[in-house]
Amino acid sequence: MKCIIGLGNPGFDYASTRHNIGFRVIETLAAGAKIGLREGSGEYFSAVVPSDRGDILLALPTTYMNNSGVAVRELCETYGLSPGDLLVVFDDFQLPFGTLRIRPKGSDGGHNGLGSIMYHIETDILARLRVGVAGATIPEEHTHESMAAYVLTEFEPEEERQLPVLLQKAADACLCWARDGVPAAMNAFNKNFFSDSVES
Repeated sequence: MKCIIGLGNPGFDYASTRHNIGFRVIETLAAGAKIGLREGSGEYFSAVVPSDRGDILLALPTTYMNNSGVAVRELCETYGLSPGDLLVVFDDFQLPFGTLRIRPKGSDGGHNGLGSIMYHIETDILARLRVGVAGATIPEEHTHESMAAYVLTEFEPEEERQLPVLLQKAADACLCWARDGVPAAMNAFNKNFFSDSVES
């Protein structure tokens, strides 16, 4: 079984913010599979998508972002998952809006949700899909305070109009990862879908 985990904060107040784009990718995957996420045995909502290449578990932690690792550890314990079975999807303000970047491992890059997961499962060898959320309104000075405030803003109207395309591309990248692995997903999806640039 493969598991795709979207990161975000629970609650209506955060639902449309940049920080919650990981949640929205999982919701896009669930809608495409015509299934609903249900409360799990731990601090998460989940749903299983049947696949001829192995079932895919979709999950949304119900903790706040900084404690995402608690839910991921519970998922691993409940379903017998190893770090190699996981893909974590989350926002990245260092990438332009419309950009996807998949990697098989690395540091948390300052993302508290990913950092929490790496702490609780005790490894940085963890596939991750970063979804660029940096738009025209991003502050020029990337201080900790300004970026923490920025990711909790909602998307601009033009970004919101483009968002369904980005969410679907991210969902497709997740399915490619589950089916064909990290290298194939990187080759097909590491790019900005609203420009001609390719992410290395």
